[in-house]
Amino acid sequence: MKRPAPDLSHPMVQLGLYTLAGLGFLAVVHALAADRIRSNQRAVLLDTLTALLPTASFDNELTRDAIILRDHRLGASGPVTVYRARRHGQPVAAILTATAPDGYNGRITLLAAIRPDGVLAGVRVLEHHETPGLGDRVEAGKSNWILGFAGRSLNDPPGERWGVRRDGGAFDQFTGATVTPRAVVHAVRDMLEVFRDRRDELFAAPPIPATDPRR
Repeated sequence: MKRPAPDLSHPMVQLGLYTLAGLGFLAVVHALAADRIRSNQRAVLLDTLTALLPTASFDNELTRDAIILRDHRLGASGPVTVYRARRHGQPVAAILTATAPDGYNGRITLLAAIRPDGVLAGVRVLEHHETPGLGDRVEAGKSNWILGFAGRSLNDPPGERWGVRRDGGAFDQFTGATVTPRAVVHAVRDMLEVFRDRRDELFAAPPIPATDPRR
């Protein structure tokens, strides 16, 4: 026997329809927001990459010449992306991604461009949740502190001086905020050590497909 069609005027049926419509709307909004977030992340990444190295110093597309690296010293629980800059096929710099897990308000994501001789071309903070007016001075737009890593290496300063002055190191801390710069200095030192130990692998490994959502 043919079942009767549901009574669309019934309050419970109408409530169910409204619920389904609402869920559908939220799903669409979430998808659109996710696309926008990925687009914004990519824009920030590209801006940061080009801030680390003069565009005239390389002729490849950084986001297309990348590898995935696993190394616990980079602070991430999983693999991280390493971008390679080249000119006429020769290495110019490896740009490592790392996470300082011990920022004052949580994780701090960093990019460091390291030249083949192990000297830093520059360091930038990609993402953080540090306190405005204090820890957020690790941003290049808030102070010049992060710019002081350019030209440094594991030999300058020596390994035991890779810390903030309060800990006997060579790097300044911020007034009222020592935790944030300490975390960044240690993360940069770790990136330099990874580069020293895996330099040949970093430049020789074949690039991966562009599967990273921020690439």
